[in-house]
Amino acid sequence: MDLQWTDAASEARFSAYVERLAECLGHRDRIAPFRSYCTGLLLDGGRKSVEPMAARLRPERTAAEHQSLLHFVGQSPWDSEALLRAVRQAVLPVMTAKSPVAAWIVDDTGFPKKGRHSVGVARQYCGELGKQDNCQIAVSLSLATAEASLPVAWRLYLPEAWAGNAGRRATAKVPPDEVFRTKQQIALDQITAACEDGLARGVVLADAGYGNSSAFRDGLAALGLDYVVGVLGNITVWPPGTTPAVPAWRGHGRRPKRLRRGGDDAPVVQVRALAEALPEAAWRTVSWRDGVAGALTSRFAALRVRPAQGDARRSEARPEHWLLVEWPQDEPKAIKFWLSSLGGDTALEDLVFQAKQRWLIERDYLELKQELGLGHYEGRGWRGFHHHAALCIAAYGFLLVERAAIPPSGLQTARLVQAPELPQGYRPRGAPAPHATPRVALARHTPTAHRPCPDPAPAPMSVLQPNDPITATSTCPFVTQ
Repeated sequence: MDLQWTDAASEARFSAYVERLAECLGHRDRIAPFRSYCTGLLLDGGRKSVEPMAARLRPERTAAEHQSLLHFVGQSPWDSEALLRAVRQAVLPVMTAKSPVAAWIVDDTGFPKKGRHSVGVARQYCGELGKQDNCQIAVSLSLATAEASLPVAWRLYLPEAWAGNAGRRATAKVPPDEVFRTKQQIALDQITAACEDGLARGVVLADAGYGNSSAFRDGLAALGLDYVVGVLGNITVWPPGTTPAVPAWRGHGRRPKRLRRGGDDAPVVQVRALAEALPEAAWRTVSWRDGVAGALTSRFAALRVRPAQGDARRSEARPEHWLLVEWPQDEPKAIKFWLSSLGGDTALEDLVFQAKQRWLIERDYLELKQELGLGHYEGRGWRGFHHHAALCIAAYGFLLVERAAIPPSGLQTARLVQAPELPQGYRPRGAPAPHATPRVALARHTPTAHRPCPDPAPAPMSVLQPNDPITATSTCPFVTQ
């Protein structure tokens, strides 16, 4: 049966978008299941795994549709990385039409799993659960403007227990050249590839899971990228005005690699202790964007330091960095720390804004998981895991393009498609009726009247209504006049 789109213009834009991306799939026979899979992800409903999507798409022939989608996502040998390249080629020009790329955001996300057979599953820290548990972890790189962000790289983290187990690798069909790499190494590989592809550069943003690694920061510096990355309070630095003290080396024996940790000539301190010693005059209240309940505000201090981690020769050569510290007035101690390679003339407000821009990736994951079913894939293999994620990002890219076309005065709550009725009594594996499950309403920050928002809140994922004044030919980069 044909899907009931909200208007003909939406359907035309979606069809053109699918046709453009499908060029990378390698075979014309893959276009139909590709369109169906992306449509299933965009439909309202609860679970976005293959079986319930097939029931929503083709209630009268669910079994056949289920097999088609299952083969396409789990077995068909198309390249997920090629699809991600096609998505960014289609979406980034629209995203950057009003504002340039400002940041590259590195992050990872977890998918809780039962059992031990899904590829890469292990007991490890899961951010979604906030604790150690059985899960899969994927590392991503997103390009962000002030209004939107798009994942451009995606890779499963393969724990050592998987990387070194030939039996588990064979069962999950892990590629032979996929070896164990830390999350930081995966992220650096993604960033290096983005540089080689000539993507518009931005300030690299990452949390302390990446920023605490001196090797990761050195890798960014070697690529010529500025960064604002989180660090833990126990990393060591040389305070302002001090110089690293390198152990003497007389030219014989092995050269010392560790820095001297004591004495007046090597006043290395932990960043938490340094923050606690700052005078009250060093702290300023800064607002970085408007939230639902008003301006988001906290107390910050910034000072120039020199990181003291790693090899002595590298530490001696490292330039000064900004140490940014957040210490809310009502907290007993400082709560967050960042290191930044931005220039010494960078204003405190700019440092805070950059550090806080990482919230965009949290929004990406929230929408990808809650609205597009990023974590709903039920297969166990390497190929299916990456295929499903690439398809979710492709659907997300289309919604970013549609959202960019909505004028500020346009209706902000339109739905992309209306889900068809399911067969009487159908329930996918105990889930609630998809047609009765409303799309999750995401909380948005709204600019207040007294202060313009420096970081405009994007509209909810949606498309134009039939009465909107924008036509398909005037807004869609995939439909020609």
